Amino acid sequence: MAGYLSESDFVMVEEGFSTRDLLEELTLGASQATTAEMELVQHIGVPASKIICANPCKQIAQIKYAAKHGVRLLSFDNEVELAKVVKSHPSAKMVLCIATQASHSLSHLSLRFGASLRSCRHLLENAKKSHVEVVGVSFHIGSGCPDPQAYAQSIADARLVFQMGAELGHTMNILDLGGGFPGLEGAKVRFEEIASVINSALDLYFPEGCGVDILAKLGRYYVSSAFTVAVNIVAKKEVLPEQPSREDETSSAPKTIVYHLDEGVYGIFNSVLFDNTCPTPTLQKKPSADQPLYSSSLWGPAVDGCDRVAEGLWLPKLHIGDWLVFDNMGAYTMDTKSVLGGTQDYRITYAMSRLAWEALRGQLLPGEDQDAEDVCKPLSCGWEITDTLCVGPVFTPASIM
Repeated sequence: MAGYLSESDFVMVEEGFSTRDLLEELTLGASQATTAEMELVQHIGVPASKIICANPCKQIAQIKYAAKHGVRLLSFDNEVELAKVVKSHPSAKMVLCIATQASHSLSHLSLRFGASLRSCRHLLENAKKSHVEVVGVSFHIGSGCPDPQAYAQSIADARLVFQMGAELGHTMNILDLGGGFPGLEGAKVRFEEIASVINSALDLYFPEGCGVDILAKLGRYYVSSAFTVAVNIVAKKEVLPEQPSREDETSSAPKTIVYHLDEGVYGIFNSVLFDNTCPTPTLQKKPSADQPLYSSSLWGPAVDGCDRVAEGLWLPKLHIGDWLVFDNMGAYTMDTKSVLGGTQDYRITYAMSRLAWEALRGQLLPGEDQDAEDVCKPLSCGWEITDTLCVGPVFTPASIM
C-alpha cells in the first residue's frame, strides 16, 4: 500500500501483539484497546495526538483515562457508546466504526462490532446534536479474509459515510482500513494482492491529495512469522477408539496417542481459539524413514476439555521430555497469558544465523581477497535450518524459546 500509508506518518499497530520494539524503532502511532496499552505507548514516547482508542466497546474507566492523558481520538459504533464518551470525555473526536461484509473471514468482527450503513446517518446526527465531532471512519475486515474485494466494498461504504458526515457538518479526514493483513508466505491471499485491491479502491474513492489520512493496523503483518516456539512433552497415554472392536481390545498395537504439552490454548497456542489454526509441529529429533507413524493429538496442561492444540496428526512414537517446534507463532500467542494449569512466563531467546548477523553489521560484500562465489548470501533474521548455512548458527535450535 505504498503511497497511502500514510500522509501523517501515523500507522496504527494492532492490539494483542508485542508492539514496544516496533513503535520505538518506527515512531509510529498506535491503536489501543486497553488502558494498559495506552499507558505503554505513551511511556515509550508516542504522543497522545497519535493514539486512537480503537475499541468501540470501552469501559468508562478507559474513556476517563484517555481524557486525563490527552488521548482524543476514540471509536464508536452505537448510541450507547457515544453517550458514554459525551459524558466522560466531551472533548473527544470520534471515529465511526462501520460493519463489513466479509462473512467468510476466519475472525468475522462485524458479528460484534461496526454500525450498519443504514444506522450511520442517525449516529452522525446524534453526534452533531451532542456537539461531538466525528473525524473519520474505520472498519476491520477480520483476519484470514479470502476475498480481497471485501476491502474495496468497505472503502466504498466508507466513502458514503464521509458524504453523510459532510452533509451534516462533520469534517472527516481519517480512514482506518483495520488490520488482519496476512504475514505468512503460504497465506491463501497474499498481502500484495490485498494491497493492489486497496490501492485501486483508494484511487477511486479517496485519491491522493484529497486530505484524508489512510491508516492501518499492521501488527499481524509484521509479527505473524516472527517467532518459533519450542514446547516440551510432559505426559502421554495411549487411548482406545470410542467403540473398540474385540480385535482392537486384544491387539497389542498402539491406538491413538495423546500427548500433553507444557503449553496450551490458554497460553502460547491461543491462536487456536482466536484464528482457528491447527499448529503442525516439527520434531527436534528427525525420525528414521522406517519408523512407524501413529495417530496422535496434542493437548495443553490445563485440566480442561477445550485445551486441545491439534489432532489428526501422524507422528512417530514420542517420549516425555521430547521437544516439538512450531513455526509462525507471532500473532496472538505469547501476549495472552493464563494461570490455568500453572503456566509460567515464557523464556525468549532472539536468534539469527551468523551470516544474518554479519549482514546487519554492514558486512554485505566479500573482502577483496575473497571469492564472491564462495560466500553464502545473507539470510533473513530468524531460525534458519542448519544445513542451509555455510557456517553454524549463532544459537542452537533448542535455545529458541
